[in-house]
Amino acid sequence: MRRIDLHAYPGTQEWIDSQGPFVEALGKYWGRAWTAAAESDVIAGFRAAEVEAVLVAFDIESVVGAPPCTNDYVARLRDEYPDTVVQAWGAVDPHKGDEALREAEHAIRDLHLLGFHFHPIMGKYRVDDQKLYPLWETINSLRVPVMIDVGTTGMGAGMPGGMGTRVSHAHPMAVDNLAADFPELTIIASHPGWPWVEEMTAVALHKGNVFWELSGWAPKYFPESLRRDARSRLRDKVMFGSDHPSMPYQRLFDEWGALGYGDEVLAQIFHGNAERVLGL
Repeated sequence: MRRIDLHAYPGTQEWIDSQGPFVEALGKYWGRAWTAAAESDVIAGFRAAEVEAVLVAFDIESVVGAPPCTNDYVARLRDEYPDTVVQAWGAVDPHKGDEALREAEHAIRDLHLLGFHFHPIMGKYRVDDQKLYPLWETINSLRVPVMIDVGTTGMGAGMPGGMGTRVSHAHPMAVDNLAADFPELTIIASHPGWPWVEEMTAVALHKGNVFWELSGWAPKYFPESLRRDARSRLRDKVMFGSDHPSMPYQRLFDEWGALGYGDEVLAQIFHGNAERVLGL
């Protein structure tokens, strides 16, 4: 069965550097060193797992002062390894104003990336903040999708004050507001959205332009309501992502298989919905 991983970070030094002070905190959260891998090893890992990765760029430079894992970088990896990296999400730092608008244009018109990923907690913003609407208008005019993290994150988790980040920035209602204001914008909510799984379910069901990929959590920990809905009323909405390199692929595949879904449902989750919604 084809497996499209909609949420795979490069795992290389460029990506590690882009996280700034969050690297040490994330290593503590996961209980292991958060260290860089060589590009060749990353690609070999995707191939061994038989996944087609959609890489994710990263830019929170205005918040932490770290250099971005750039759109040009993930585009290069896509172009060098087309058999393994099927596409890439771009990243723009919304706090950069006009510079962010120019980078969005470059990412799509010049690099032909899939769309854009946003991490509201680490970036310190809500996507429904009216100050960000010029960026959404630009992205909407480019006719590309966005992927937006919902729910809590391991970034800063357990640290005093969460290292200044706010979990509320990633509330699903921010996605609901954005989807209502930009009905032509395809939005992929990323991660299960805990502790607001029911709220995220409501948004995905209510907004026809909102979909949902469930990376970042081991499937065995999915709430029972999410397990049930993913094979029934959400089966046309849910997609697979790993949050690579957070968890081993084999663990993810084993736990998805243990949920008891039939092959038809798994085919939609692993590739069918991404093919239909995102043209992959």
